Amino acid sequence: MAAQKINEGLEHLAKAEKYLKTGFLKWKPDYDSAASEYGKAALAFKNAKQFEQAKDACLREAVAHENNRAYIHSVFFMLPNLIQEIYSLCRAYEQAGMMLKEMQKLPQAVQLIEKASMMYLENGTPDTAAMALERAGKLIENVDPEKAVQLYQQTANVFENEERLRQAVELLGKASRLLVRGRRFDEAALSIQKEKHIYREIENYPTCFKKTIAQVLVHLHRNDYVAAERCVRESYSIPGFNGSEDCAALEQLLEGYDQQDQDQVSEVCNSPLFKYMDNDYAKLGLSLVVPGGGIKKKATVTSQANAEGTTATATEEDEDEYAGGLC
Repeated sequence: MAAQKINEGLEHLAKAEKYLKTGFLKWKPDYDSAASEYGKAALAFKNAKQFEQAKDACLREAVAHENNRAYIHSVFFMLPNLIQEIYSLCRAYEQAGMMLKEMQKLPQAVQLIEKASMMYLENGTPDTAAMALERAGKLIENVDPEKAVQLYQQTANVFENEERLRQAVELLGKASRLLVRGRRFDEAALSIQKEKHIYREIENYPTCFKKTIAQVLVHLHRNDYVAAERCVRESYSIPGFNGSEDCAALEQLLEGYDQQDQDQVSEVCNSPLFKYMDNDYAKLGLSLVVPGGGIKKKATVTSQANAEGTTATATEEDEDEYAGGLC
């Protein structure tokens, strides 16, 4: 079966090359037909799992579409065909990227898919551009999280420009979690703030509460108690926040952190409200350590009282020992 598909692919390549040849009676290569044959060759090679050959065929298809696009630009009456030609060009680059993905050449795959998405965007198809960027982000997420963050943020910007805020905030959420996972807390704080702003804009207030919890945890891991407290204070203006269980838990968390009470902080962070957040934020809660080694102030007071009590007892014993006088 594989050999049959390989032969089929080679036949399509031969036909494509024939369409590109010129002669005495054929002054211009037939780029459109050549592109079609290259596309068929790529599919045949893909089915035969010959991904290198499939990738090369896709790139040849892209070149043929590029040349055909240039020709269409020069011929006024063919301009209605231009949009379809551009779409086919972008699709060829994207497919070449997917072949590289099958070959586990992920950085090169992302490069081609990103190129396709930029061309989609430049030529008026932002939805398709955003989907391609998101696909590229998923491919590279485990290999190069920094690049994935960039791609997700780009995708979010595309959706935001199209006023598709729900899709935009979903992609921002992916970027925020990757930033937290990479312990890039300064960037994560800004990203979560943008998420929170969009959720407030679309009036999804309960999710705003959860984002406030995430913000506070990130700021505390940055050792910035003031910023964490400000997040909670600013959130009082969100409808329903003041008096919610989220608000009460955050006030308790900040109190414990400020009082260097590790037990109180751990109790809050181990509550269902925190443990059932997105995994990356739940881990932040479980790993949160208060400054100063987590020594309770009230424990210190108790220790001092115990020490004073011990001293008093020792004094009383000394007095008892000499109560009968010196003999």
